[in-house]
Order: sequence, then structure tokens, then C-alpha cells
Amino acid sequence: MEYHLNFTLIWRHFWRLAWGLVTSLELAVLAIAIGTVLGFALALAHVSGPRWGRRLVVLYVESVRNIPLLLLVYLVFYGVPSVVQIDYSATTSFVVTLSLYAAAYLVEVFRAGLEAVGKGLLDAGRAIGLTAPQRLVYVRLPIMVRIVLPSLSNTFVSLFKDTSVASVLSVPELTYGAQWINFNTFRIIEVYLVVTPMYVVTGYIILFLLRGLERRMALR
Repeated sequence: MEYHLNFTLIWRHFWRLAWGLVTSLELAVLAIAIGTVLGFALALAHVSGPRWGRRLVVLYVESVRNIPLLLLVYLVFYGVPSVVQIDYSATTSFVVTLSLYAAAYLVEVFRAGLEAVGKGLLDAGRAIGLTAPQRLVYVRLPIMVRIVLPSLSNTFVSLFKDTSVASVLSVPELTYGAQWINFNTFRIIEVYLVVTPMYVVTGYIILFLLRGLERRMALR
């Protein structure tokens, strides 16, 4: 039987895709914010902490980065509540999982940035009487941010795309919206012809904004 493209039903339910995209962005922003804080804290522990702390950080990074995100999602949503008396929604579970996943990648990004700050700059800060926290805030942190921005841009775009995994938990993000339309209209080609550009364009917009920030904060 010859297949004919028909986008009428897709446009009728397009609001599901639009709200799904908004939800995907919300998931990404929350996970990136939490993952950035956690990743930076772990990077500090790796760079400046005791040897046992560095070993724990390495163990965490290697463990999480070598487990597929989909498996982590299932472990956190189904596995943790069966072991610990805890109850959370699918959305909360996914944000926690993606945050932990993001932190494992961001640790290495921040660690490289912290170690790239010249020792002479830190010695200069020490010479003018800055304490260790002040050297971190006024010397290391501003330079580190400028160094790691290119890597952060790629990581943030990748994490936005990873929000599609939330569809396995029926979180109403973009991919779940596409699946709902497909199951109810059987227009599989049309719905993914619409969803694919939505991911691509949004990813490029995120990258464009971060590249602009990168140019403004570039080291001169």
C-alpha cells in the first residue's frame, strides 16, 4: 500500500510537541544547574582534596560514565524506591538521574579548567594577602569559566538531547509527545519529520547563545 504524507493530524496535536519542548528545556536547565554545582564541588575535591577524596571522585566518575543513561534512569526510578523507603515522581527521578549523569561529565571539565589556571596567578594572589577561598573566587573561578566554556557548550547541548530518555518514564517532554501522536494517529514519518528539526534548531540556538557568551568572556 502506498504511503501518503499527511501532516493535518500532526498540526492538530502540535501543542503536545510545543509543550513537550518546553518541558525538555526545563528538565535540561534543572539538570544542568544541579549537575554544574555538584560537578564543580567534586572537581574541587579532586584537585584540592585528600587522596581518598580524589579516589572517591574518580570512582564516581568512572562508574556513572560507563553506565548507559537509560539504565541509570531505570535504576533511580525503579531500583532506589525498592531498596530505600522513598517516593518521588517520574519527573523528579529523571532530573536527579540526569543531574548525577551531568555531574560525572562536568567534573572532568571543571578539573581541567582548575588545573589550567597558572600557578603564578595563585602565588600572586597569595602574595597580596588573599585567603584560599578568596583566591578561588577572585582568581581561579573567573579564569576557569573562560577556559571551560567551549566544553560546557557541547556538554549542555548533549544534555538537552538526553532529555528524550525521559519518555521511557512517561514524562511529557518532546519525544514522549511525538510517541503519543504516533500511537494515536499512526503518522510516524510525519511526526518525526516535525520533531527532528525542533531538536536540531533548539540545539543550535543553545549553542549560538553559549558561543556568544564564550566570545564575550574569552581570554584576551
